[in-house]
Parts: sequence; C-alpha cells; structure tokens
Amino acid sequence: MRQPGAPLPYAESRPLSIERLSLAPPGRDEVLVRIAAAGLCHSDLSVINGDRPRPSPMALSHEAAGVVQALGDGVSDLAIGDHVVMVFMPSCGHCLPCSEGRPALCGPGAAANVAGTLLSGDRRLSDDAGVFHHHLGCSAFASHAVVSRRSLVKVDSDLPLHEAALFGYAVLTGVGAVVNTANVKAGQTVAVVGLGGVGLAAVLGAVAAGASQVIAIDMLEDKLTLARALGATTTIAAGADAAGQVRALTNGGCDVVLEMAGSVRALESAVAMTRRGGTTVTAGLPRPMPRWQSTSLRWSPRSVR
Repeated sequence: MRQPGAPLPYAESRPLSIERLSLAPPGRDEVLVRIAAAGLCHSDLSVINGDRPRPSPMALSHEAAGVVQALGDGVSDLAIGDHVVMVFMPSCGHCLPCSEGRPALCGPGAAANVAGTLLSGDRRLSDDAGVFHHHLGCSAFASHAVVSRRSLVKVDSDLPLHEAALFGYAVLTGVGAVVNTANVKAGQTVAVVGLGGVGLAAVLGAVAAGASQVIAIDMLEDKLTLARALGATTTIAAGADAAGQVRALTNGGCDVVLEMAGSVRALESAVAMTRRGGTTVTAGLPRPMPRWQSTSLRWSPRSVR
C-alpha cells in the first residue's frame, strides 16, 4: 500500500499492488520467517481506507503463521524449521505493562507499531526508492518476513499453519476478550455483537468458558448460521430491536456483552444489552475522532470496561 484513502470501489482504485521488495536479513533478536498462511483482517482494511492512520508506503497483514528460516544474533529459543504464529503487538518484556503481565499494552511495542517499524526501531523492507514500513511488526502479505522475536509464538508442528494463523489475531483478540478482559465465569450470560473472525472467536471463548447463554448478533444470516454451529445458543439479526430481544431473553440484559463490530451504533446497542452492573467490552476499531465528537455517544448508566 503506497497511499491510504483510495476511493471506492477498490476494484477500480486498486489501493494495493503486488511488487518485489528487498528484505534485509534479520538483525539482533529478529527472525526470518517463510509465510505459510496470512489472513485479511478488518484492521488491514482500516489501514487501507485511512480509518487507522499508519505511515506509508507499507506492506500489510498482521495475522499469519509460518516456518523459521533464519535467526538473528541473540535468538536462542527458536530453531530453523520451527512453526511460529505472528502476533500483532510485540512485547518488550521490560516495561510496566509487560512486568504486570499485560504484554498487549507494551509501550515500546505500541510505539513501534505506530511508527511502522520492528520493535528494534528498524525497517527491513525497501525498494530502489527507499524503505517500506512494517504493518504491526509483521507485514505478512509476502513470501517471507523479518520480524522481532517478540512478535512470534512457537506452536506445535502438527497444527495446520492455515489454522494456526488465526491464533495470531482473531482468536487472540476474541477469546482473550472473553477470558482475560471480561473474565466470563461458568453460568453467566454473554452476548456478542458482530460476527467477524474476532466475534466468532468470542463466541467460541464464551462457550468454552461455560456461559449459560451465548447470544450472537449480526446483520448477515450466514454468520448467524456459523455462530450456531460454533455453539451459540441464540442468534438475533442486528437491528433496532436487537437490544430489546436480548433483554427479554435474559430478564434484563446479559452479564457480559462483547462489541466486535467497530461501530458507534454497535457499541450503543451492546451497552443497551448489558444488565445493570454487568460488563460491556469493546474490541472494535471505529474511526478515530476528535475528543469533542465523542460526546455524540449516548451512554447509559451501566458499567463499561
């Protein structure tokens, strides 16, 4: 992607191009990975359309798995041939959030992601005109990638790599929201608003956590069908009455509602589905807006985490 914000339809504006880039060898604490599978996440689309500002030119993709091909100096806990999953937030292991066991909030990792660099601050991609930026430290829409060791998790070699790739973002985010952020307990009622890859992973997480009701909400019937196959106890078509239906099904609202659509309307609906004293968790990424515009959200007096 050389420039974000291309006009729709993308079939005509062509915001992405397939090009040959030079890839420098891994530096210290870095690893060369041969990409086996990479997913297209809505976060990639948010960079393409400009909703999530990132420096350009940039090689995209942050949900991937592959095989280790070469090791930089200092990497001693991986071997050539290991299967690895990329994660979209490198964790330095030393800052306050990392020391508290909250690596997803790593300060140096967040700074590197915003700058379009690896955790070291370096860039390993270039062409004759200059350097290319890395997307969330991964840039996996490629045959190979150099990434920080802190952006990789080793996985068993018998796990198919096209499935392992989903654990780098969709499963990590959706199940993580259920288990770590919301701390869903057996017997609680859970609703999931928005059934993309992250939302469907949240459905799986709620089922695994032992929720007594798992209510899935989306606009598309095929996603609702898939949610039922994954264990959702009830599905509801998104619309003006969705919150009312959830409250009726749960005697006043769910214990936990997870908003995974990334829109203000979905977040408002999620809050309205949450029982008094319950928890609303959002993992969606709406377009950034000035602080004064945030007052357009119509909050209800329920707790929001």
